[in-house]
Amino acid sequence: MKTKHLRLMQRAYVILFFCFMYLPIAYMVVFSFNQSKGYALFTGFTFKWYASLLHNESILHALWVSLYLALFSAVIATVLGTAASLGIASMGRKSRLLVTNITYITTVNPEIITGISLMMLFVAYQRFASELDFLPDNIMGFPTLLIAHIAFNVPYVIFNVTPKLKQLDIKLFEAALDLGCDPRQAFFKVILPEISPAILSGFLISLTYSIDDFMISYFNCGTVETLPIAIYSMTRKKVSPEIYALSTIMFVVILSIILISNAMESRGYRRDQRTLRGGDVK
Repeated sequence: MKTKHLRLMQRAYVILFFCFMYLPIAYMVVFSFNQSKGYALFTGFTFKWYASLLHNESILHALWVSLYLALFSAVIATVLGTAASLGIASMGRKSRLLVTNITYITTVNPEIITGISLMMLFVAYQRFASELDFLPDNIMGFPTLLIAHIAFNVPYVIFNVTPKLKQLDIKLFEAALDLGCDPRQAFFKVILPEISPAILSGFLISLTYSIDDFMISYFNCGTVETLPIAIYSMTRKKVSPEIYALSTIMFVVILSIILISNAMESRGYRRDQRTLRGGDVK
């Protein structure tokens, strides 16, 4: 009897948890098709907000800036984070623990502190560069946004790739060297395929966090307006239903990317398992 009640409580908890997480998103999706601008009463089904979105230059420009910034920063952060993970994996135990703890600070640190500290760094640079003719002294804008986004994305890549490197059998790399590969070939043919799911995961996390970031971008954007900053500017009056339509499209796109990524990883895992079973049979 106790086991039955416990299972019912667990199921109820799971249902309540998913309702709490996804009902607001479902509410937003439904009202992106609402005929009126209100979000308290559904007056009719329409696609006019999606059509209007395509003609809203301010929102589309902010979206383009956010996507370009997110893609550019995620690619650079993925490369830097993967290289840093390889370096951390080759360190001794104490050095690796020290570097890992330092990296953790940037993720648990409140974003407002990170944003203000980066802004102060860029302002100090501009004052220093103003006294030297060969350095640009006005970098506030896209350059500072790019640097800031790379800075807070790199740790997430490190925390995705490092555990995968720990699971990797170093004997595979050594076997590749014994079979005639040089270190570069062994890395690209042995190490990289094994850690590629973690690299992809780190890239997707960086991409999502970069698109979503507001606090750090707000302090380092200069005159550049990203999508979260544009939405924040609208909240001073009233959020347009076009934002609901845009958010719905972004949610569907990101969800599709995640599902496709998981499906590809599952298919690769099943293929590897079939290969291993075929090898056992032989």
